[in-house]
Amino acid sequence: MTTTTATARPGARAAGTGTPGAARGGRRPGRLRRIGLPYLLLLPALLLELLVHLVPMVIGIVMSFKELTQFYIRDWGTAPWTGLDNYRVSVDFDAPVGEALLHSFLVTCVFTVLSVGLCWLIGTAAAVCMQDAFRGRGVLRALFLVPYALPVYAAVITWAFMFQHDNGLVNHVLHDQLGLTDKPSFWLIGDNSFIALLVVSVWKGWPFAFLIVMAGLQNIPRELYEAAALDGAGTWQQIRRITLPSLRPVNQVLVLVLFLWTFNDFNTPYVLFGKAAPEAADLISIHIYQSSFVTWNFGTGSAMSVLLLLFLLLVTGVYLFLTSRGRKTADV
Repeated sequence: MTTTTATARPGARAAGTGTPGAARGGRRPGRLRRIGLPYLLLLPALLLELLVHLVPMVIGIVMSFKELTQFYIRDWGTAPWTGLDNYRVSVDFDAPVGEALLHSFLVTCVFTVLSVGLCWLIGTAAAVCMQDAFRGRGVLRALFLVPYALPVYAAVITWAFMFQHDNGLVNHVLHDQLGLTDKPSFWLIGDNSFIALLVVSVWKGWPFAFLIVMAGLQNIPRELYEAAALDGAGTWQQIRRITLPSLRPVNQVLVLVLFLWTFNDFNTPYVLFGKAAPEAADLISIHIYQSSFVTWNFGTGSAMSVLLLLFLLLVTGVYLFLTSRGRKTADV
């Protein structure tokens, strides 16, 4: 009896240990299906991203190494290879092409800094003012978002009519009604074109900053403001000590998105000025368009586009590194 029982027990243990293993093996395909389902759902979006962005990007990089002019438009694959010649022409700042590109790059940098700074400042100020409940706050929020909701072309065309020299609303208000100028100004040509472009960019960009900052303010506990008020902190001290530090993660993403959108903005200058933007408002996006589709030198235009892409990748990488480093330092 003892021998039989001892012999049966190992068998029982073997059978017992085999059953959970089989169950685990049966559950494994279901677990794999659950893990692979999110990737399967993302597959259509990844394929569309590949077709819409990555494939044209690769083609553009290939075109930058070719002498692609109007003589090879019908079959650009037969254009001869030029190596880095297009890049050398683009960065030769002593030559006309490189000098014009450098001027456009500097104009774009100044324009981007001013536009992003004003968009963030106006959007943050409006969001802080809309934080407390009052009568009509919902209506004001909706009105503030109108420039962001309007189609870009419709909004910019409206501004183009407003900036007209003879019958534009801007000159009518500044010159005829307020008398701030000696004579009607030309806003779409000359040095004033930069101001006109900046006004339109800020007008249609600050509601996005307002929307993002307003969403970030919802995550700040009201108890912090109440405790600060009990300690004697004023409105500015509360904004400086509570609001801005709490909004730091939101502002880091917001500034980066505004920078990329503004630096790459093509629709605004194209609709406002047409194919030939004034020298004072010659943004690099419209400059690359002119170098490609006006002069029919797609090789040089592609090289300029690749240089712009590398610059934006460099700035984005440095910005993310600095912000992540600052976040780790703050956490420590």
